[in-house]
Amino acid sequence: MSGRNTTKPVVSQPVLVVTNEKKLKSELLPVLSRELPMAPLVELSQMPDRRLIAEMASGERPALIFLDVTTNPEAGLEVLTLLAQGLIGVPVVVILGGNDPDLILRCLRMGASEFLLQPVTAEQVQPVLARLTMRRGDGALTGGARVQVVMPAKGACGASTLASNLAFHWKRHGFKKAMLADLDPATGTIPFLLKIKPVYSFVDALMREGGLDSDIWRGLITKQSEVDVLLSPDNPIDVENSSADPSPLFDFARQAYEIITVDAPGPHGKWASSLAHLADELLLVTTNELPALRATQRVLQSFDRQGIDRAKVKLIVNRYSAEVGLNQEAIETALHFDVFHVIPSDYDSVQAALVEGKPIPNSTPIGKSLAQLADRLAGKRAASAETNKKKKSSIGSLFSGLLGRG
Repeated sequence: MSGRNTTKPVVSQPVLVVTNEKKLKSELLPVLSRELPMAPLVELSQMPDRRLIAEMASGERPALIFLDVTTNPEAGLEVLTLLAQGLIGVPVVVILGGNDPDLILRCLRMGASEFLLQPVTAEQVQPVLARLTMRRGDGALTGGARVQVVMPAKGACGASTLASNLAFHWKRHGFKKAMLADLDPATGTIPFLLKIKPVYSFVDALMREGGLDSDIWRGLITKQSEVDVLLSPDNPIDVENSSADPSPLFDFARQAYEIITVDAPGPHGKWASSLAHLADELLLVTTNELPALRATQRVLQSFDRQGIDRAKVKLIVNRYSAEVGLNQEAIETALHFDVFHVIPSDYDSVQAALVEGKPIPNSTPIGKSLAQLADRLAGKRAASAETNKKKKSSIGSLFSGLLGRG
């Protein structure tokens, strides 16, 4: 008798199958019906365009997408890019006609989470589903909350300011249950930014031997403008030398909310690594100054060593000023990584909001940029993101040399 775990993922959201090949459908659909018995399977015979992807993003998002890139690889790769941009956090499994290493690598670089080779069998699909469930947390394949972890590449990059403001944009996008969690055990600043005095913190949730329930949870969180806030402890604690595991907290919160924004500590150590692995989307925050970018380069290398999926990493350049540091194309060339969003330097607006303990108004330059970031993360692309990128200038090679090879 096999000792393999036969527990199947429970999926309540639609699973999208994009192909017009009858043979592929005859292979894939029966396997998915067995391996995802509760999932509504939706067949799409035509490649989705940007408009349809936007409709999916603003409506009922699919839990998982199977995309055929065998019939027309270039068209499939183009759609893969649109899906990675428009349905952030939704895993895309590409289906290939054969073992083509170059095509597999291109798919992974463009946002694919996994791949299958024809003929598709249950023996291929089962480990793929298991890896997706383990890599992205139970909520990725059970319809639970999206978890966005905001993490600084280097200290003083403004990640906490970004996280504390981003969380208050989700109601505008139809998320009725949103949570902001400050999971920085040593230097958490969300209580300071929002002028909240911690009574309980996420540490109390971790220490609950009997587990969590809704009554206990209501006592742990603080309401702030219709957002539930889980605070960091008033006195710093060391979780690196303990057996602290954020998984049970995430398991409970995923089922209680629709979206969770996490303010995380710096990227090094077991605790930060656990948060990064549990994230559906990992917003890595840096600035355009050389020391911060050098640190960012090392963090990306560390993510690779830890097996953190690059497809879920979104690079945010905060406090951007054209007069100081590198421009966007030089940053992308130096890091070999696309910049997802640029937030302008706006010291006065940040300080005014800090004094009041309130989110930054959308009427300010930084407030407008944060609103655009929320739009993109929710699946609405800003107009500026539609324009074609300029060719990388020779200055990028110069700065790449300054940062050192990745």
